Amino acid sequence: MDTILIITILVVIFALAFDFINGFHDTANAIATSVSTRALPPRVAVMLAAIMNFVGAITFVGVAKAIAKDIVDPFSLNATPDDTTGTVVILAALISAITWNLLTWYFGIPSSSSHTLIGSIAGAAIAAAGFSILNYGGFSGILIGLIASPFLAFAIGFLFMSLFKILFKNLNLYRTNKGFRTLQIFTAAIQSFTHGTNDAQKAMGIITMALIAAGLQTDDEVQEWVRIACAIAMGLGTSVGGYKIIKTVGGKIMKIRPVNGAAADLASASVIFGATVIHLPVSTTHVISSAIMGVGSAQRVKGVKWGVARKIVLTWIITMPISAIMAAIIFFILNIFF
Repeated sequence: MDTILIITILVVIFALAFDFINGFHDTANAIATSVSTRALPPRVAVMLAAIMNFVGAITFVGVAKAIAKDIVDPFSLNATPDDTTGTVVILAALISAITWNLLTWYFGIPSSSSHTLIGSIAGAAIAAAGFSILNYGGFSGILIGLIASPFLAFAIGFLFMSLFKILFKNLNLYRTNKGFRTLQIFTAAIQSFTHGTNDAQKAMGIITMALIAAGLQTDDEVQEWVRIACAIAMGLGTSVGGYKIIKTVGGKIMKIRPVNGAAADLASASVIFGATVIHLPVSTTHVISSAIMGVGSAQRVKGVKWGVARKIVLTWIITMPISAIMAAIIFFILNIFF
């Protein structure tokens, strides 16, 4: 078995591991509000998220294609058919992204799997071939989507909550809460579906990228086995759950009531699904946390715990550069052995 094939097999294994970790790392994104308001018991919420993540993951492929070709051109990674540079770049990126995801999960920090993966791919590729290797047109489009989506989610969350305040201001509080708890079962399902449509495709994209770099594929189409394997990995990871992050997203940003949770779920799901339709990878963590902040601001600005929000934003900012540096270091280490 030649070296490139061995590295490609390792990439597939690590990509599925990344998808699995992404599942339990980002479970909180889809179900934190429904758990915190007791609309759903944690175990039921996690299983609902797992099923809907799987369904979402096998439904779309546009984001996977963006990951495969818009950050770095996979066809330009290897100078010769026997060159292992491209596959080592992807393996280094995956190891870096997995490491950062596990660190932030351990400390209960809702960081972005998207930021860490994209930063890691860029960092490893730059270490291998310099800044000229980046596909600046595609990469800048992805960065704009990552930056703009949290602000859009904040604004839509604010608008949804403002609308709910007007529509339901004269209704009995108990009946309103009961109705919104029921609604949250559906919004949690929608949220989980949209999460699968965007997040699971990142692993599909990186496997496709590795297959192209290894000369095992000549186009950017996502193979059926890749779609199914990544969907299963995401679903299984989601079923494990990420209760540490659920605690942060579901309660530490603001005190969430059923009406807040429903508004935040609808706002974030609309932004994530919109991004999926236009083939943009976004951070579901950023989008959902921002939607919660927007909802909280519409109700009472002082009700949002801005200290916690600042820590989350700081993690957003540092994730990509730290991941890029880690990936570059890992690339140089791996390059010694391959």
